[in-house]
Amino acid sequence: MRAWNRAKLLWGYLGRRSDLRAQPVEYIVETTAKCNLYCPMCPRETHLQPKADMADEIFNRLVEESGASAEHMMLIGLGEPFMDAKIFDRIEYCEQHGISTLLSTNGTFLDEKTSARLLDTRIEHITLSFDGSTKESFEYYRKGARFEKVRDNFVRFARMKHERQSKMQVVVQMVRMERNAGEVDDFIRFWKDLPGIDQVRIKEDETNLMRPDAGHAAADWKYPCHYLWRGPMYVKQSGDVYPCCQSYMLDGAPVGRIGEQPLAAIWNSAEMQRMRRLHVAGRAAEIDICSRCCTTIPHPALVAGSLIFHGKTVRRLLPLIERLTFFSKLPRRLLNPPKAKTAEPELVQISAGKSAKSDQP
Repeated sequence: MRAWNRAKLLWGYLGRRSDLRAQPVEYIVETTAKCNLYCPMCPRETHLQPKADMADEIFNRLVEESGASAEHMMLIGLGEPFMDAKIFDRIEYCEQHGISTLLSTNGTFLDEKTSARLLDTRIEHITLSFDGSTKESFEYYRKGARFEKVRDNFVRFARMKHERQSKMQVVVQMVRMERNAGEVDDFIRFWKDLPGIDQVRIKEDETNLMRPDAGHAAADWKYPCHYLWRGPMYVKQSGDVYPCCQSYMLDGAPVGRIGEQPLAAIWNSAEMQRMRRLHVAGRAAEIDICSRCCTTIPHPALVAGSLIFHGKTVRRLLPLIERLTFFSKLPRRLLNPPKAKTAEPELVQISAGKSAKSDQP
């Protein structure tokens, strides 16, 4: 069923159809809007969030309606997943419906007990967010967190994962910004050889808050955005559904709400079809949220490939494609990142245990 769903999405993408007879492969699901930190690059700083978790009725309905087609759910959003008291139940519920899961955490709650419980699940992937290699930069960007505590939590988790020989993919990630840009080499050196870490990732800020001048020119939109044909769609804690993770952060309007319309109707709503038509016509820049988007636009060949393979396979291959592209092993046209007024070095992707030359200035 899932392979057939992907085939229909691929047919719709290649045929540039606005009305799709299939559902998204992936979803970003904000199971909680609560967070214990204050970070200047986070949209929580500009979009007030409720101290609330997603209702069971919303989450269960989403999983049940998408269960025959969804392959991957990222249980993340503008909240810290481990502040959701039911996060392990959510992971298990997805597993029962054959949907793989991903988490991203700030690490403040990842003590030994939580680490052991997480490793007992069948979660496919976790991102350990650690924005800096010094106490000063880390605590500037992660206000409310202690550098030593979070670092030790991540090191212990990686060790436990290694000792258990878990197949969970563990990525430690730093968002490169002004105050930590000079720490890239030290960050990579510390994490790349740590047993249990599968990948070290240095990525650009994609929220527009720290670099509001970044974005895509009208000429950049040569190809339709994969989000509109493949997903992931973004489901807020409230049940509001957005075309992608960027649309909410850029003040776009929801295209539906879980429980009020069937998921298939939301995916093919009038607004979703309007956006697809404009993207196909090369007029994506006429859509306000798209004109200010700070995500990378992949080449159609990559989008097509992402619909040939299962979602969890794509999640494992994506870092390799990024790494090869940004280290000039593959054509740069495969990934078109947003441009800034001041040129900056591009993101770094390396596999743990392997050396790679950083393009850090």
